Amino acid sequence: MSSIGSVLRINEQPIKSISRGFLLSCLAACSLSVSATNPVTEIATGDIPKGTLGLGLGWRFGNSPYRGIDDISSKETEQDSDVLPFYFYEGKYLFSHGSTAGVHLYDSGGFSLDALIAYRFDRLEPERDDFFTGVDEREQSLDGGLRGSVMGDWGKVSLTWLTDTLDRHNGQEIDLTYRFTWVGEKWTISPFASYVHWDESLTDYYYGVAGSEAREDLPAYRPGSSTTWRAGVNTSYRMSKRLRLFANISVDRLDDVVAGSPLVDEDWLPATMVGLAYAFGNVLDEGQSGRRDAQRSGEWSWRVNYGYTAEETFHKVHRGSIERSDDVHTYLAGLTLSKLALDGKRLDIWGRVSVNRRLENDLQDDFWEINPYIMLMGTGYSPWSNRELFRYGFGYGFSYADSVPMVERRKQEKRDRDTSHFLNYLEATVDFPLRNLFGDRGWWKHCYSGVTLVHRSGIFGRVDILGNVSGGSDVVTGHLECKR
Repeated sequence: MSSIGSVLRINEQPIKSISRGFLLSCLAACSLSVSATNPVTEIATGDIPKGTLGLGLGWRFGNSPYRGIDDISSKETEQDSDVLPFYFYEGKYLFSHGSTAGVHLYDSGGFSLDALIAYRFDRLEPERDDFFTGVDEREQSLDGGLRGSVMGDWGKVSLTWLTDTLDRHNGQEIDLTYRFTWVGEKWTISPFASYVHWDESLTDYYYGVAGSEAREDLPAYRPGSSTTWRAGVNTSYRMSKRLRLFANISVDRLDDVVAGSPLVDEDWLPATMVGLAYAFGNVLDEGQSGRRDAQRSGEWSWRVNYGYTAEETFHKVHRGSIERSDDVHTYLAGLTLSKLALDGKRLDIWGRVSVNRRLENDLQDDFWEINPYIMLMGTGYSPWSNRELFRYGFGYGFSYADSVPMVERRKQEKRDRDTSHFLNYLEATVDFPLRNLFGDRGWWKHCYSGVTLVHRSGIFGRVDILGNVSGGSDVVTGHLECKR
C-alpha cells in the first residue's frame, strides 16, 4: 500500500559521498523528539500508486524533553515551530517517505523489506537555557538501517532497526509499530501504536550527564537503555485527485530512565503536524487523460551544463544580472538525468537528479553535489504554426553538497550566519530546439541548448532540516539537453 509520506508511498570517496547525499536529499520532512521515525511526520493516504512524486509544506509543533525548553525550535529562530518542505517519491525500487528514504529490497505483497535512512532531529542546544551552561551540545544525526513489514486486512506491523551513520551518538534504535489505515471517499485515517527501544549509547548521548558536565545542581548521570511508548493518528483529506491536507498528532510516554535524567523535566511529549501536499504524475490520471501524446510514455533526457558563480541573488540573476562573482571565482560542471512524470496539456512535469562537480579554483578541494528535484517545463510555439520555439522551466527540490561551496562560506561569514551541506534547491532554465537552426536530420533532432540558473539556499532561516540557514549561492550555466 503506497503513500505520500510513509503509508503513501567530509570528503570521502565520491561514490560514497554521492550515495549519502542522494538519500539525505530525499528526506522531505523530519521527525520530532525522541525517535528518528516518529509516524507523526507521515501523510496518511493509502491510495497513491507507485510512480507518484510530489511536493508539500508542513508545520510541526511539539514539546522538548529538556529542562526549561518548551518547544522543538532552534536557537537560530524565534519561532515555536518548524517549517517542513516535503519532497516525496514512491517508486518500484526507491522511495522518500517524509521522515525516511531508501530502497525497496523485497516486496511480496504480504511482506516487505527496505533499507532506509532517517534524519534524527533529537538535539540539545545549551544556548537555549542558562541551566545548560557547561553542558556539551547533543547534535542531530543521520541514522541508517532496515525495516521489515507484514501487512494484511488487519493492518500492518513494522519492525525497524536504526544505527548512527555520522559517528555522533553511536547508538541503536528498535521500533515496533502497528498501524491500521482506513480509506474513505475523502478522508484517510490511520491510527498507530509504537514501542521504541534505545540502547545504552543512544540514551546516554542525549540524556546522560558526563562527569565533566556535572555540578552541584546537575549531578552526573549514566543511564542504561530506555523505552518509549507512543500512540497517535495520521489523517488526510483529499481536496482533489492531487491535493491533500493533513493533520497528525502523537504522544510519547518516556520511561523512568529518560524522565529521571537531570537534563529532563518532561515525561509526556505531545507532537503535532499540519500541512498540505500536491502529487504529480500521469499515474494519477485515469486512462492517461492528461497526456497530449501517449507515445511519450517512458520519455527521459540527459543534460550537461557548465558555468560560473554569479554575484547577484537568484531573482536578480533571473532578471538578467548574470555578472560573475567579484571575489569568489568558482565553477560548476554537471550531469542531469530526467524522467517525464506528467505530459500535461500546458506543462510537462519532470523528475530530475543532477550530479554536479563544484570546481573551487584552489580556494578549497573540489567536491560533489547532488540535487533531486521536480521541474515544471512549459513550451512556447509559433503563433503561425505548431513549431516549437523555446522551453522555459522552473525546478524545486533539495541539494546536498559534500562540502559547503566557498561562495556560501564567504557570504555567511560576512553576515555571521551558519552554513549547511543540505539546502533547498531552485533551478530556472530557458532553451531552444537545435533543429530550428540545423534541421531535424542529425543527432541534435531532439536536443536543446540554453541557459540554466542553479540556486542553493535555506528558506528564510526557518527550516530545521536545512540547518536554519538564510542565504545561499547562485551559478549561471550553459547547457545541452537531449530527450530520448
